[in-house]
Amino acid sequence: MGSISVACFKPRPGREAELIELVKNHMKPLRAEGLVTDRVPIVMRTAEGTIVEVFEWVSREAIEGAHKNPAVLALWKKFEAVCWYETPSNLKEFQNMFAHFEPI
Repeated sequence: MGSISVACFKPRPGREAELIELVKNHMKPLRAEGLVTDRVPIVMRTAEGTIVEVFEWVSREAIEGAHKNPAVLALWKKFEAVCWYETPSNLKEFQNMFAHFEPI
């Protein structure tokens, strides 16, 4: 059974364009590794500029396996160069009953 994930990426100063490109293109290698489904991710931006992505892992086992997968670890290094990870509950939008975002 799949697992829906909400990932939040706060761009490092001057790295937003690189982050957006990375977010737009990172599903292909994850799919090639058999880790995520073909469900189209939803990508959006908060008022303060954090990028939020909602996507589906194939299974909980796929998530666990990602933490040992060389291709995924290399991809995560690229993310760490252009952003910090943020907890969804720290974002202002998630403090509202209905969270609204700018689509990307």
